[in-house]
Amino acid sequence: MMKYSDLVKIYEQLESTTKRLEKINCLSDFLRNLDKKELEKIILLVQGKIFPDWNETKIGVSSQLVIKALKVATGKREKDIINEWKNTGDLGEAAASLVNKKSQFTLISKDLTVDKVFTNLRKLPTLEGMGSVDSKIKLIAELLSYSKLNETKYIIRTILEELRVGLGEGTVRDSIGWAFFNIAEYNKKENKVEMKKDREYYNHVLDTIQEAYDMSNDFSVVIKKAKEGLDSLKKVDLSVGTPIKVMLAQKVDSIKEGFSRVEKPAALEYKYDGFRMQIHKNKEGAIMIFTRRLENVTNQFPEVVGYVKEHIKEKNFVIDSEAVGYDPSTKKYLPFQNISKRIKRKYNIEKMSKKYPVELNIFDVLYLNGKNLIKRPFKERRKILDKILKNPEKYIIKAAEQIITDSEKKSKEFYENAVDRGMEGIMMKNLTSHYKPGKRVGHMVKLKSSKDPLDFVITGAEWGTGKRGKWLSSFLVSVLDKEKNEYLEIGKVGTGIKELEEQGLTFRKLTSLLNPLIIEEKGKTVKVKPEIVISVVYEEIQKSPSYSSGFALRFPRVISLREDKDPSEVHTLGEINKLYEEQ
Repeated sequence: MMKYSDLVKIYEQLESTTKRLEKINCLSDFLRNLDKKELEKIILLVQGKIFPDWNETKIGVSSQLVIKALKVATGKREKDIINEWKNTGDLGEAAASLVNKKSQFTLISKDLTVDKVFTNLRKLPTLEGMGSVDSKIKLIAELLSYSKLNETKYIIRTILEELRVGLGEGTVRDSIGWAFFNIAEYNKKENKVEMKKDREYYNHVLDTIQEAYDMSNDFSVVIKKAKEGLDSLKKVDLSVGTPIKVMLAQKVDSIKEGFSRVEKPAALEYKYDGFRMQIHKNKEGAIMIFTRRLENVTNQFPEVVGYVKEHIKEKNFVIDSEAVGYDPSTKKYLPFQNISKRIKRKYNIEKMSKKYPVELNIFDVLYLNGKNLIKRPFKERRKILDKILKNPEKYIIKAAEQIITDSEKKSKEFYENAVDRGMEGIMMKNLTSHYKPGKRVGHMVKLKSSKDPLDFVITGAEWGTGKRGKWLSSFLVSVLDKEKNEYLEIGKVGTGIKELEEQGLTFRKLTSLLNPLIIEEKGKTVKVKPEIVISVVYEEIQKSPSYSSGFALRFPRVISLREDKDPSEVHTLGEINKLYEEQ
């Protein structure tokens, strides 16, 4: 069994460099010599995970619970633990320091194994009900009592899902390719790749790994197949019941620009201001609804399950769609914020479905009766969709409004009609394109009627004063730097958030969401795990040395909480730079 200390050495090497190629080389060397039985656990742990992305199960342990476990493991007072945390700004670093100084000690020195750490952490989310908090503390404290220095640091960081070793999806993919297909080696002196095969084969290997990941959404599946060879990798397929990342569109500013991207003729569809739903039906007849964040929201939308059962009779399928809210009395379409109330709802679901009904608009089919369709041309997938959708009904379920045209005049009329009916704008799609999971593609673009709000992830906040003293009331928001795979600050926002629930998104709501995510606290300022996404409107983007992104927002205002969006979907530094230049 592998010692956990061996994995920690890899964490340290990855954390010590910002060079992507050096990270790939380090990780690939490590993976290459692992036993097949260890691969699944290791590839998850190096990403700071114990469950794959599609799995809804989360460790679900707050920093407060970690502090209690540290108290048990070290014999230190809670006050001293919090002070050490504030001094270091990293609960993992603080834990390592405290364990090194601990006043209690175990009678038998025992090396931690990767299996023991993985097993204990996977048990945490299974503990529920009376006594579960104490049981979780014991599981964590057991690991801490046997851990040494940096073992402690990385255990705590893994528990808090804040590993900080700088591994993005692309780096993991390339590491698997280097490890098992002998396609490249690293020239450290010049910090460059030296091909061991030709470029075409190199790209073929990485594309095959990417496709396997796109289908499974799980590197633990991918790495085991990669160990077996390229042919095994090519057999990884979409599995009904396991959600995949949705395909996303790029933005254009005119119909003319849209046609230049997607070519003529093109399919034009309404751009709905709704809630993305990826809907699966398995061979047993069970229907599952997943968000773009891969969360299962089937229970929250029972009427949608009924719509799909009644109108699509196929044995098994995966469809991509948008649920749009409407006013039941006026039949006018409503903005996303109205149905967003339903996403996390656990109680009074039937009442909510009547108050905030939705119309399901289906725009793609990815899998049907055992056949993967994502590499079929879009025009063919749409024909299949129209064929399997029986008796569509307005305000219930229907195919997305669509025309196929090469005329800018007809496109303008279609766009104006969409906006008049309360839509955000239109989509323009290349007719021969494939579906590319998780990609923001150039063959599908969106044209919207107004300046887009920007999506940011909250990475910090400040406790309020006076009557807002019990709430977080100023929020530090960040964009994604895709090159470095890290979030960079772009400003603080507090305007647009309300004090009373009936007025909209409240300070109380955001505080309740962010409190368990606090990973550092200094005075009134807190740093939080990047998990909560909000949409913000603004007057202008400005250059600014005050924030790590190099930009700041003038007059930002929060318009909605985006519980349907993953932090990886927020606006990128590149997009912000482009918007700044366009100003």
